[in-house]
Amino acid sequence: MSEQNHESIFQDALGRLDVAGKYAEIDQETIQRMQHPIQIIQVAIPVRMDDGSLKIFPGYRVRHDATRGPTKGGIRFHPEVNLEEVKALSLWMTCKCAVMDIPYGGAKGGVIVNPKELTPLELERLSRGFIERIADFIGPDTDIPAPDVYTNERIMGWMMNEYSTIVRKHSPDVITGKPIALGGSLGRSAATGRGAYHCVKQLEKKKAWNPKEITVAVQGFGNAGQSVAELLHKDGYHIVAVSDSKGGIYREEGFDIPSLMHAKNESRVLKAVYCEGSVCEAVDAETITNEELLELDVDILIPAALQDAITKENAEKISARVIVEVANGPITIEADGILDQKEDLIVIPDILANAGGVTVSYFEWVQNRTGDYWTEEMVNHRLEGVMCKQFDHVYELMEEHSISMRTAAYVLALNRIGAAVIATGTSAYFSNKD
Repeated sequence: MSEQNHESIFQDALGRLDVAGKYAEIDQETIQRMQHPIQIIQVAIPVRMDDGSLKIFPGYRVRHDATRGPTKGGIRFHPEVNLEEVKALSLWMTCKCAVMDIPYGGAKGGVIVNPKELTPLELERLSRGFIERIADFIGPDTDIPAPDVYTNERIMGWMMNEYSTIVRKHSPDVITGKPIALGGSLGRSAATGRGAYHCVKQLEKKKAWNPKEITVAVQGFGNAGQSVAELLHKDGYHIVAVSDSKGGIYREEGFDIPSLMHAKNESRVLKAVYCEGSVCEAVDAETITNEELLELDVDILIPAALQDAITKENAEKISARVIVEVANGPITIEADGILDQKEDLIVIPDILANAGGVTVSYFEWVQNRTGDYWTEEMVNHRLEGVMCKQFDHVYELMEEHSISMRTAAYVLALNRIGAAVIATGTSAYFSNKD
């Protein structure tokens, strides 16, 4: 972690709730409950490697809150996974589900591993082994995992299959983000980027922008970054910079995003190109670092890579007028305080901007449970309705209380969670002598 050590990240996440709690209409017991995950499991996963050796991989699953429904959240495979991070991510998932008004609580899981160092067979053994260890902890009515950093639909398919084998019942609704052939939902792969796109479009309406006059930089050209960039490009936005883990490219005139996607997905290398059909030609562009991309003078900055991209070290150098958090936690709490001082800067927070993924995951779960599978058009239409409605709720709270959009999103989450807490009874009810 850059600024936030392992011990502080969960406490920092709780700090955002304390700020929002001043504006939320809740009983204090809501904050008290949010401070303590309801269940935590730590496991050790033995994996027989291809060379015959045995390796043990530590893993975690945290269920944060189930007041509004079964818990929901991704599983990440990353060498820097740690328990405090997983706890913080599970808390953010609780808030994200509440912001979207989805009947879930939050959860998260992770395994300490560099999946790039594993063969496909080793990766499958690890994936199935993790589910074997946590099978009693999850379930369609209890806790529903999904993909996250360095996990994907194939891994989710293995995990669903392993769980089904253990419980001796086909259980597609235990995991979301699966391959379509195994019960996945159409529209799921692009949902995170599409949700962020709808947030930008709602802000466009409120600010009366002309998309053709708006410049955009996207840090992280993976699945979500590509999706939001492609949709904005189609509407006339100028995507002037993009990057992946190796660095970025900048072109003042903007890029043809479908061409960059074709080159990236074919060669796994980000190239400044223009393509007609399968024939691509290089175009003039400047090579920049990920750090330089973040500091570009653009209208919209979209951090879509890993967390902690914007820190107290570079926050003062951010020139964008709007930041759309497609990654989880790309702005540290220290940087948030600095950015809040920038006049007219709007940060669309991760618990709203990247919530398209969990929303369509919910749609997938519903389809698995009913056996009624929707068209991609239906999925996208329903996602747009949910994203636009909740964006407007957050924006109204921001204006009503003159607070940041992030704080407004947490206020909305706390109001909804708080209503569920009050419905079960708080001290105000149980101490009432009348």
